[in-house]
Amino acid sequence: MALLKKINQILLLLLVLTVCAILYNKVHQVPSALKNETVDLESPEEMEEEIPVVICAAAGRMGAAIAAINSIYSNTEANVLFYIVGLKTTIPHIRKWIENSKLKEIKFKVVEFNPMVLKGKIRQDASRPELLQPLNFVRFYLPLLIQKHEKVIYLDDDIIVQGDIQELYDTKLAPGHAAAFSDDCDLPSTHEMVRSVGMQNTYMGFLDYRKQAIRDLGISPSTCSFNPGVIVANMTEWKHQRITKQLEKWMQRNVEENLYSSTLGGGVATSPMLIVFHGKYSAINPMWHIRHLGWSPDTRYSEHFLQEAKLLHWNGRYKPWDYPSVHTDLWENWFIPDPSGKFKLTRPDS
Repeated sequence: MALLKKINQILLLLLVLTVCAILYNKVHQVPSALKNETVDLESPEEMEEEIPVVICAAAGRMGAAIAAINSIYSNTEANVLFYIVGLKTTIPHIRKWIENSKLKEIKFKVVEFNPMVLKGKIRQDASRPELLQPLNFVRFYLPLLIQKHEKVIYLDDDIIVQGDIQELYDTKLAPGHAAAFSDDCDLPSTHEMVRSVGMQNTYMGFLDYRKQAIRDLGISPSTCSFNPGVIVANMTEWKHQRITKQLEKWMQRNVEENLYSSTLGGGVATSPMLIVFHGKYSAINPMWHIRHLGWSPDTRYSEHFLQEAKLLHWNGRYKPWDYPSVHTDLWENWFIPDPSGKFKLTRPDS
């Protein structure tokens, strides 16, 4: 009997020690991430937010898109996904250019734009036919081209990015705003340039205020305009507010009533955006959109000012891949020659 009692005491002691050992291990357990074993976690690159950047690759201007992409890719560590939009006939060329250059390392998707969506929405204008090219209107249809992203950057092809694109992506959009733009009156350093080339920076330069439909908008003609060559857009708000439908409505009205034309300041793609987004957009840091570099072959910014700029835009007739143009060295730093030899720079000695 005494022996049985002693065995029970030993068993009880062993049970207590086992329970204590289990509790100790649970309290002092080493985190699995510190052990020498595989942990099923996403890599930092996969966890990093993707930055979608939309750029068009138009026939005759593909070198512009290539230089823009190269400047973005070379100046950031961010996880950028390029959406390169083209027409069916141009897509093979841009894909080959990328895959046979140092840009083969970028993440990109080629998206075909169907110009049939513009049927009946563009008024023919012989004075600036280049402004009627279908890809000029890609920015109107962002939610139809880009499906899975909440926030998107759209850039014209005639730009060079000198800063980290993450900064532009981090632009804050106010609640209820579908997009952010740069005001044409926002940077005192550019005012002299605007005056010297005679460029309009108010709604008067874009809309025909002789037309009743424009006067009925109640927008003062002296209201500062904005430039839609650089856009940070919220796709949820864009779709909720039916921005694309609103833009199409004003395109169709222009066909019927000639409310704006390419003889005015910004052509046919800027004007409907000025109407639809009036008073309903957020601001982009002015240094993220230094523009008007293509408005004159003679007028130049100071080199110091341009070095401080985050983004340069050659909007206007005088493009840096053509001649004459200004500040071509800043653009050509990022140009990658066409492996097929189809796209060539126009230079005075060429």
